[in-house]
Amino acid sequence: MTVPPEAVWAVLADPGGYAYWVVGSKLVRDAEPGWPAPGTKFHHTIGVTRLTISDHTESLEADPPRRLKLRAKGRPLGTATVTLELEPRDGGTLVRITENPDGVYSPLALNPVVHLATKYRNAESLMRLEELALRR
Repeated sequence: MTVPPEAVWAVLADPGGYAYWVVGSKLVRDAEPGWPAPGTKFHHTIGVTRLTISDHTESLEADPPRRLKLRAKGRPLGTATVTLELEPRDGGTLVRITENPDGVYSPLALNPVVHLATKYRNAESLMRLEELALRR
């Protein structure tokens, strides 16, 4: 990304932005004060058209502006641990996103279709994240 890590972090620290940059997210309904401090949550709605699920995402680790680890929930469809790592690179930021199904959904990580869908979804999410960071 062509912005510094602090600009990317500013987007990650704004729970309202997740409704735009996370593909599949429709709405952030509420956020706890102090997001993204570990243990804080934001409540979201995911889905397409009228098929929606309401759940929450919790911050597990936050090391601004380097690393954010989350537990994203969209039950009953799944839960996942998502890690975003930000590394300064050539005046901008290299952002790595790792998403792994967890809990009872862990076996989904072995499914090549789930792996491919997650890869493409996260590629689009990173482009949207950069777009928001550029606007700041």
